[in-house]
Amino acid sequence: MATYDYHCNTCGKDFEHVQSMKDDALTECLCGKKGAVERRISASAGIIFKGSGFYVTDYKKDSSTPTSGNTGSGTT
Repeated sequence: MATYDYHCNTCGKDFEHVQSMKDDALTECLCGKKGAVERRISASAGIIFKGSGFYVTDYKKDSSTPTSGNTGSGTT
């Protein structure tokens, strides 16, 4: 299911309608005037995070582990 934005040319109302991607676009306004409508391009919500939360430490590398092969002892 997707949410589409529409604009009625008769009453000037902007509205959203949830419908399947397979469904045809609406041709009449949901107001009582039965005006012609046009589908508008809208910015979608993007990513929606659900759950208890996301923290900086979730994917942070441990700073105590060396990032290179050098152990830092200084002797050769």
